[in-house]
Amino acid sequence: MNNATKPKAVVLLSGGLDSATVLAMAQAQGYDCFALSFHYGQRHSAELAAASRLASVAGVTEHKTVRLDLDGIGGSALTDESIAVPETMGEGIPVTYVPARNSVFLALALGWAEVIQAQDIFVGVNAVDYSGYPDCRPEFIAAFEHMANLATRAGVEGTRFSIKAPLQHLSKAEIIQAGTSLGVDYALTVSCYQADPDGRACGRCDSCTLRAAGFASAGVADATRYQDAAVR
Repeated sequence: MNNATKPKAVVLLSGGLDSATVLAMAQAQGYDCFALSFHYGQRHSAELAAASRLASVAGVTEHKTVRLDLDGIGGSALTDESIAVPETMGEGIPVTYVPARNSVFLALALGWAEVIQAQDIFVGVNAVDYSGYPDCRPEFIAAFEHMANLATRAGVEGTRFSIKAPLQHLSKAEIIQAGTSLGVDYALTVSCYQADPDGRACGRCDSCTLRAAGFASAGVADATRYQDAAVR
C-alpha cells in the first residue's frame, strides 16, 4: 500500500519513549504519518532533537515543529526556570504539570489534521505509569474527541475525528515491550525533564524514575545516556 492509499494520521511526537512507541504503532497499523512536535519553552528542549531523529528514522511523510510560548505564562517546572524540577515522587499533581499543554497540543494537531484531511490523531498519554497529570486521563481524551467533532468544519460536514491513545491503559513495561517488538530504538529518545543539551538524562526526576523502572520490569536493556555514569 503506497501513501496515496493509506489513511492519514497526525502523531504527536515529543521525542520521548511514549511518543516514539505511538508513532511505531500508527505506522504498524498502516497509517501515513504526519509527526507534530512543539518547541513550547520547555527546559528539556533536547527532546526536539530526539523527535527529529525519530521522525527521520521512521520515514514519516512530514514532520513539523511548531513554536509556542507556554513559558510566557509559566506555572510549571518545565517552563519556568525559577521552579525546581522535583527529584522525588510526591503526592498529588506535580509541579512538572504544564497548564493546558495537552489541550493546546491536541487543538493544533486537530487543525493540521483538518488541513491534510486526516481523521485520526495519535497521542502517547498514559493513565497507568505516569505523573498524575489530569490531561492524560481517558475522560480528557474522550471529551476532546467529542469537542473536535463539534468545533471543526470537517466535523460538521460529516468527517469523524478520532483521538487514538493506544498507551492509555498500558504500564511503562508493557509500552517498552510493545515498542521493542516494533523495532523502536529507545536510545534515540529523550524522556528526562532536565536533560542536558546533549540529551543525557539526570536519572533523578520522576520521568527518569518511571522510565528506568519500566525497562527493568520489561526485562529490556536500558540504553539511556546519563549525565552521571554512576546513576546507572
